[in-house]
Amino acid sequence: MSKSVLVDITRCIGCRSCMVSCKSWNDLPAEPSEFSNNWDSPGKLSADTWTNVSSYVLEEGDQLKWRFVKRQCMHCNEPACESACFTHSFVKTKEGAVIYKPTELNEDYCVGCRYCMIACPFDVPGFQWDKALPYVQKCRFCYDRTKEEGLEPACVTACLTGALTYGERDEMLALAQDRMSKDPRYIKHIYGEKEYGGTSWLYISDVPFDQIGFKTEVFNRPVTQRSIPSLTWDVLKWTPYIFVGWGALLTAMRAYTKRRAEVHNEEDLYGPVDPKE
Repeated sequence: MSKSVLVDITRCIGCRSCMVSCKSWNDLPAEPSEFSNNWDSPGKLSADTWTNVSSYVLEEGDQLKWRFVKRQCMHCNEPACESACFTHSFVKTKEGAVIYKPTELNEDYCVGCRYCMIACPFDVPGFQWDKALPYVQKCRFCYDRTKEEGLEPACVTACLTGALTYGERDEMLALAQDRMSKDPRYIKHIYGEKEYGGTSWLYISDVPFDQIGFKTEVFNRPVTQRSIPSLTWDVLKWTPYIFVGWGALLTAMRAYTKRRAEVHNEEDLYGPVDPKE
């Protein structure tokens, strides 16, 4: 069964313990904030920041609501990054993590083409711009902890308020449904259940997802419930037929123009010639 994390946005207080634990476990350097010289929150994901907590202030009537949202790789059920990688560096494991092969910490196959960054619908992978031999990096779902040591992801272990819950994906979906049915505050939607074919990270919230930075529409249409690879295959499956058909058409055009040229040359030498001869 695929593993999953349920993120309950109503329980997150923005302490950023998850960020610290992620940096510590993965030995990632600190980065300054893009808004100031503080080093507590870089403000976005990057090659050296695999999880980030963003804050939002929402107005409801005469009241203000603070909400904090943890972001990281969503570990899609059918990853676009894996599909786009022509070296097949990324693989989707049966446990749910999308990692480098052949081992969870080996980036030797990555050539730095950045196709995965373009393909990702959540804009997650980060590039090591400052390295001479750069790789694309992102959250690994703590595969070394969960698979090899039987532990929870570092961010889940560090969460003080129970905003993060780790377990089987089916169990996390059931837990999310149970919380939503018992508390009317929740929006009746589990983000990640079906978006882009479904993801290993699931979110529930008491405020609309589009107000807290989640992608809910693309070109004024709801995000697709189909995976990016399946959408791509709808086009690519016609490639052999287009290739054969286009080749046949060009061959026929070549034969026709060649015959016309031959007729024209014969007319120059002998006068009018019947093209059928």
